[in-house]
Amino acid sequence: MSGQAFVERLKKVFGDKITGANFAAIDPWVDVAPAGLVEVCRYLRDEPDLRFDFLNCISGVDYFEPDAKKAAKNDWQPHTEVVYHLSSLPKKTSLVLKVILPRWKNDKPGELPEVPSVTGVWSTADWHEREVFDLSGVRFTGHPDLRRILCPEDWVGHPLRKDYEMPLEYHGIRGR
Repeated sequence: MSGQAFVERLKKVFGDKITGANFAAIDPWVDVAPAGLVEVCRYLRDEPDLRFDFLNCISGVDYFEPDAKKAAKNDWQPHTEVVYHLSSLPKKTSLVLKVILPRWKNDKPGELPEVPSVTGVWSTADWHEREVFDLSGVRFTGHPDLRRILCPEDWVGHPLRKDYEMPLEYHGIRGR
């Protein structure tokens, strides 16, 4: 099935929950609205001719340019993307899903953007979502145990956000 036919199939089932696609990219992807993510993922896993039974990884990407001069040249507005790499082991195919979120919930700096957890679809999402929460600052609603996984529990901030400022010291220990 061609990329366009696949997207049309998804749009027929999910309507405006499929918000776009890019098949010219090195890793082609399908954009999914946050509200439709879990439903789309279940469909991709359970449809007999698709069987995306394996979640390879989840990544968080911060589209933000802190330099105002460079930001003025961007053709995009600051946002956060959550990227899901899926595989169908029986069908030997792969798929990338993207969910586009605002950088901050309700445009209030410091309030983390939210997306539904897919731990109920793939149990491997548990640690992947915790890593994205910890490093990129995305809250996964409905996650069974959303807490830091790499940084200490009392760490301030999310190190993969482009406006993150590394603390000069942590518990009295000075960095470089």
